[in-house]
Amino acid sequence: MKKLLTLLTCFSLSIPAFAADLTVYTYDSFVSEWGPGPQLEKAFEARCECDLEFIAVEDGVSILNRLRIEKDRTKADVILGIDDALIEETRREDLVTPHQLPLDGLKQELQWQDEDFLPIDYGYFAFIYDSQKITTPASSLKELIESDASIIYQDPRTSTPGQGLMLWVKSVYGEQADLAWQQLAPHTLTVTKGWWEAYSLFLKGDADYVLSYNTSPAYHVVAEGKDQYRAALFSEGHIAQIEVAAITRVSKNPELARDFLAFLVSADAQAIIPTSNWMLPVIDSVALPEVFNQLIAPERIGFTPTEVAQQRRNWIREWRSETSR
Repeated sequence: MKKLLTLLTCFSLSIPAFAADLTVYTYDSFVSEWGPGPQLEKAFEARCECDLEFIAVEDGVSILNRLRIEKDRTKADVILGIDDALIEETRREDLVTPHQLPLDGLKQELQWQDEDFLPIDYGYFAFIYDSQKITTPASSLKELIESDASIIYQDPRTSTPGQGLMLWVKSVYGEQADLAWQQLAPHTLTVTKGWWEAYSLFLKGDADYVLSYNTSPAYHVVAEGKDQYRAALFSEGHIAQIEVAAITRVSKNPELARDFLAFLVSADAQAIIPTSNWMLPVIDSVALPEVFNQLIAPERIGFTPTEVAQQRRNWIREWRSETSR
């Protein structure tokens, strides 16, 4: 689960005072005070005796959008936070280079074989609700969409969770996705640009459900001692998100970038991510708080990265058309 990064923090972390040895583009909550970025930066710099600089944008989709604009002028040596639904589109832009790292230490369930992108964590998109307010949650995506429950979700053009919902609706409804968006629109409280804006509105009590992750309840239990927030388990299955890192094709320090990617899937780094980024580790034998055993374990549905790359623009146009009426 992602958490708040104030404008001041984002600004100060996004502008290096001098040229760093390694520059990493990521999303803002990753480098927030509560996110994994500061801990990972400290641990990696101790290993490499180098300077690592994070530059933050709002979300994973925003990372790709920024790279498209900058192309060969980008300062990034590494991108971190694009997800598996965007990897083919990123690859087609000729923005990354092979990581040349072994993949045999990754969890078997990921079935990861990509030569350019390395997974760093994963989870499932889910709708979060307050069990003190809702005692009988929706048990399917169709039930939620056809209800009158107020929801908040994110824009698929700028947010990976928002994109995840778009894939979810398309996977469940197929050619009837346009009708689903029409049904959802009247009880959509708002569509936000990024994850944190949506989640913070939900925590204020502004909506019945918010689009987030199946791991979000773990944060509330571990960090706040609150157990009323739950993820609704849907009978149709859920869309998985695998967050990835990659070395840019124009990296000025590709060997150090490769070392950083190897560090990200090390036991030390993976132990940091679950209780700071609130996602699941990509390697086995990472000790997790007991609450992680209580999270919903959805069936995985969805599309291949190639299918997403082929249809994403069409599906975004469909979403815009049906939600802007």
